[in-house]
Amino acid sequence: MFGMDPARILELIAILALPIVLAITLHEVAHGWAAKQLGDSTAFKLGRLSLNPLRHVDPLGTLVVPLGLAFLTQGQWYFGWAKPVPVVFENLNNPKRDMVLVAAAGPGANLAMATLWTLIHVGATLGGFVNGDWIISVCQAGIYFNTLLMVFNLLPIPPLDGGRVLSGLLPNEASRVVDRIEPFGFIIVILLMLPPVAILGTLLEPFMRFFLDFFYQAIRDLT
Repeated sequence: MFGMDPARILELIAILALPIVLAITLHEVAHGWAAKQLGDSTAFKLGRLSLNPLRHVDPLGTLVVPLGLAFLTQGQWYFGWAKPVPVVFENLNNPKRDMVLVAAAGPGANLAMATLWTLIHVGATLGGFVNGDWIISVCQAGIYFNTLLMVFNLLPIPPLDGGRVLSGLLPNEASRVVDRIEPFGFIIVILLMLPPVAILGTLLEPFMRFFLDFFYQAIRDLT
């Protein structure tokens, strides 16, 4: 976005705002909803089961870090996070098992949204819209960012969802070893993004490609 024409910036905002806000908001709401079904109402009582995106904004993770990374990587990487939904795992009916289900609910919501954007893309295409039209561009952004959020969050690095799933699936002793990584998890992720390491894209690419190929093949088959 650096050096980009202001009109192009506004166009990108018009395309990206809705799918990105929904992807992040519903990801967090899904965690809280799953926790409530499994015995912990903490997020519900704090009003976090809300579709209002402002309830999920983290000043550091939603604003400072994404803008800082965009500057440091010349716009190649945008990484951030919403305010985590509070879950008291001890309140869950079966804490070790249910932690896996609560963690998986966020990426599961992104998978569902990517599927929904795919179906909207199919409907728009059958309705006569073509690549470059606003609705098609929004659908493509919805497919891409939900896939990215799903795949990224399934990295087995706590406190990402994949790290919590891994911790819940491992025996107790191994689980405690994984949990000790959590305070350094985001530092590890950021280091994987930046030079000289910069291997995060390589790690995510095959999984991104698998799901994106699946969704776009579905669009081609259904239209």
